[in-house]
Amino acid sequence: MAQGTVKRAGKRTQAVNEKRQAILTAALEIFSRVGFHGARLEQVADGAGVSKTNLLYYYPSKEALYIAVLRQILDIWLAPLKAFRADFTPLVAIKEYIRLKLEVSRDYPQASKLFCQEMLQGAPLLKAELTGDLKTLVEEKSAIIAGWIANGKLAAVDPHHLIFMIWASTQHYADFAIQVEAVTGATLQDEAFFQRTVDNVQRMIIEGIRVR
Repeated sequence: MAQGTVKRAGKRTQAVNEKRQAILTAALEIFSRVGFHGARLEQVADGAGVSKTNLLYYYPSKEALYIAVLRQILDIWLAPLKAFRADFTPLVAIKEYIRLKLEVSRDYPQASKLFCQEMLQGAPLLKAELTGDLKTLVEEKSAIIAGWIANGKLAAVDPHHLIFMIWASTQHYADFAIQVEAVTGATLQDEAFFQRTVDNVQRMIIEGIRVR
């Protein structure tokens, strides 16, 4: 294939990816604000700067678009857990996981809120992913934690509940950001408050699993 043809194909691919991402970004904003039933494809198209016809070329229905947004959220949400590795020392690995989860809450609050909404509704459109990829990943990381516990490197806690506790304590700052700001006068966008949050959540969880 000629070099010029390759470049043109590469530019087309990039343009398609950029348009697809613009649609997903606009959809996330609309869905997180008004929910699946309140959202209209015209709103998403306007937000993405495309026609409704063009949007439907990429995502043939509102449900298909919503599922695509949820899958992207799940990828973002699971990235810190995927980075959780056995070759770290246990407390270092868990402290790093907490920090990464709080970064996700800071950087993707809309995604966290929409994911929370889907869970509260019983995850009708995401159940397959939850019982598939998510469950497999959690089992894999729970096995790492169980190994550390068996070797006397962590206190004897249930690995699943430790992961649930980290999820709850970190995602709270995105899902209940308005409440956090009302009480503290700050959000995770405030660097000093973000660092205090990281330090405190790490300390409280780490002290609960440290071997004594």
